[in-house]
Amino acid sequence: MSGFSNFAVSFSIVSILSGCLTLYGMGLNTGGPAVITWGWPLVGLLTLCVGMAMAEICSAFPTAGGLYYWSAKLARRNGPAAAWFTGWCNFMGQVAVTAGVDYGAAFFTNAFLDLQFGFAATPEHTIAIFAVILLLHGLLNTRGVRLVALLNNVSVWWHVAGVAVIVGALAVLPSKHQSVGFVFTEFVNNTGFRSSFYVACLGLLLAQYTLTGYDASAHMTEETHDAARSGPRGIVNAILVSLVAGWVLLLGLTFAIQDYDGALSSSTGVPPAQIFIDAVGTTGAKLLLLIVIGAQFFCGMASVTANSRMIYAFSRDGALPGSKLWHRIDPRTQTPTNAVWLATGGALLLGLPALWNSTAYTAVTSISVIGLYISYVIPTFLRLRQGDAFPRGPWHLGRWSRMIGTVAVGWTAVITVLFMLPTVNPITAVSFNYTPVAVAVVLGFAGLWWLVSARHWFTGPRVHGLVPQDGPAGAPAEESTT
Repeated sequence: MSGFSNFAVSFSIVSILSGCLTLYGMGLNTGGPAVITWGWPLVGLLTLCVGMAMAEICSAFPTAGGLYYWSAKLARRNGPAAAWFTGWCNFMGQVAVTAGVDYGAAFFTNAFLDLQFGFAATPEHTIAIFAVILLLHGLLNTRGVRLVALLNNVSVWWHVAGVAVIVGALAVLPSKHQSVGFVFTEFVNNTGFRSSFYVACLGLLLAQYTLTGYDASAHMTEETHDAARSGPRGIVNAILVSLVAGWVLLLGLTFAIQDYDGALSSSTGVPPAQIFIDAVGTTGAKLLLLIVIGAQFFCGMASVTANSRMIYAFSRDGALPGSKLWHRIDPRTQTPTNAVWLATGGALLLGLPALWNSTAYTAVTSISVIGLYISYVIPTFLRLRQGDAFPRGPWHLGRWSRMIGTVAVGWTAVITVLFMLPTVNPITAVSFNYTPVAVAVVLGFAGLWWLVSARHWFTGPRVHGLVPQDGPAGAPAEESTT
């Protein structure tokens, strides 16, 4: 992969046309326009600190293992344990991101099919579409990295052009627009909770879920030229471009709202789809939906790519049940085919509770944020403890490293607690946020396995072909054990 292709993977997974729009309805209920408008730049700047702290470490250790390899290298003691729990958190977050992205794509696809063919937007139909999308992503990802790189390059321009078309249509075609005061100050609370501060904090999930997955640039470094520079740039540029373009998209969509309550009660089940219909008519809405669905499809494909590489690297080191199966490489395409199917199968299982739980999608997005950001912050925290002993790569933060790393750790601690909290009141079996349960099951299994068995044999990542800091991906390196 070129440096641009490496950036394209992360940018495609961040996918503002996926994250922003699939959780937009949640944003309308949880804080409304004020939290949507101001939450995005706030979360974006804090996320940029997390991304820059990660990028600095990526430059020093460019390898497909990424985060869990970094933890092993940076821990002053108990490196294998640090790598073990970082890897399991990243695995959980990666699978949840794939589920969240493809389930969001299924939402919008079902809305389009409802408008075009009367295929009703029901949980059963959405799950069926979800399964088909996962199957397609699995098949594409087994065809080889060159096809994936090509599609991700196309994805970048699809997203940029798509945002321009959608915002342009919503700016020009509607008969009226909301006022500046409405977009920047209107606060809405349909959660059942009384505390406006609590509701506003919950509303930040829209932005934080969207701005995840940029660790993909680290996972793809073993397939990227000049990895020690291209990987970090891919991480940071994916966040920066998404931050600007995403805010433009959210502002354009919020100004174009014609009927607030009508959008929330839309028969399509997708508030942005109803906003499109009210603003530009049914035919125009269908065209805009196709743009969004295309972007979401690209996003899900890139997510499966990154997820499979993480599974491959983690199982290469024996850290997943059935590791010998998951790290096999197809001799024809040179891709970890079995890891691809584990990624898609795990995502399908995580999305199934949506059949009976109305807040399941919110829970999936929360799981992805918590899993990924814990795995982001463990190596960042260990890097802070290293101080001046940290072996800097060619891309680094200089004297700003400690301050940026501290902000990253603090923000991650906040959102880890925040997004496990209830999102709807009263709390029932149907509205229960099962995020804490899912996180506890995964980490409990990993912890129990570690105590009973893995601590006796897991010695940390075994490096195969680690990319030198001044050389291209694929350059040979002596195999070693951390």
